[in-house]
Amino acid sequence: MFRILTFVLSSFILCVPAMAQNNWPSSPITLIVPYAPGGYSDTRMRLLARKLTDKLGQPVVVENKAGAGGVIGTNIIAKASPDGYTIGCGSFAPLAINPTLMKSIPYDAATDLMPVILLETSPLILSVSSQLPVKNLAELIALAKKDPNKLTYGSSGQGGAHHLSGEMLEAEAKIELTHVPYKGGAPAATDLMAGHLAMMFEMGYAALPSIKADKIRPIAVTSPKRLTALPNVPTMNEAGLPGFEAYNWQGIVVPAKTPNSIVLRLNKAINEILQDPDMVKAISDGASQAAGGSPEAFGKFIKSERDKWAKVIKTANITAE
Repeated sequence: MFRILTFVLSSFILCVPAMAQNNWPSSPITLIVPYAPGGYSDTRMRLLARKLTDKLGQPVVVENKAGAGGVIGTNIIAKASPDGYTIGCGSFAPLAINPTLMKSIPYDAATDLMPVILLETSPLILSVSSQLPVKNLAELIALAKKDPNKLTYGSSGQGGAHHLSGEMLEAEAKIELTHVPYKGGAPAATDLMAGHLAMMFEMGYAALPSIKADKIRPIAVTSPKRLTALPNVPTMNEAGLPGFEAYNWQGIVVPAKTPNSIVLRLNKAINEILQDPDMVKAISDGASQAAGGSPEAFGKFIKSERDKWAKVIKTANITAE
């Protein structure tokens, strides 16, 4: 009798996790955004949360956990219970840059998080001051070679996408530029418009208004395909630097050991949401490009990004401020 009772109890205990997975989601889901409210990532994740709420039949509630370049929020995602009720925004800096740039972070980007889906890639636009006498990348490189370190480029700070793209341009084009870090992209963009900087790699959504107002001159984009919003602006590859790609990007990640059935259901739902007209418009209006695909593809993308930027950071001897 005791053996029978033990067998029944053991079977019940083993069935509970499976039942929980089959019933997922049966309560609200928290979506952690490791950045402040109102920013680019926050805006996109709030739209995704509304669409996921409709798809999954449970509220998806956004919580902002900003700080330390995304490390604080990403650590919360990594250390959460792997039950599918905490998901998070996994992005460029916390997953691909900070593991090399920072001396120590409280999570292992390669093992503590499980990729679900790449939501979008956001290429940067290389623009020059309207006062700079260059019209294309070849002329810019020629001018930089003529006067090493004379041309300046701005960034939102040490180790960000703007900065690392500039470092990669120096390495690939074999030129020497002067990096001018700012406390945020906005003041750098303002100085570019004023002619105090020669050039800058900017996110599309930030650069487009200035480009449309003819305050700066775009000469190339860092994606393999031209942007819909700027069909006449060549890619870096077309402009003469083969293989030059740089993105800010974001997707969805969950704590490691989250059941595969939940990961696949999330992946399917978000792939469908990426076809939704509201999401298509939001991504296009931000001069970004929708991604999608499998969890495995996102995992490979993260690794390739981490490896690529680790090389740039180490070669240029960049450290966190």
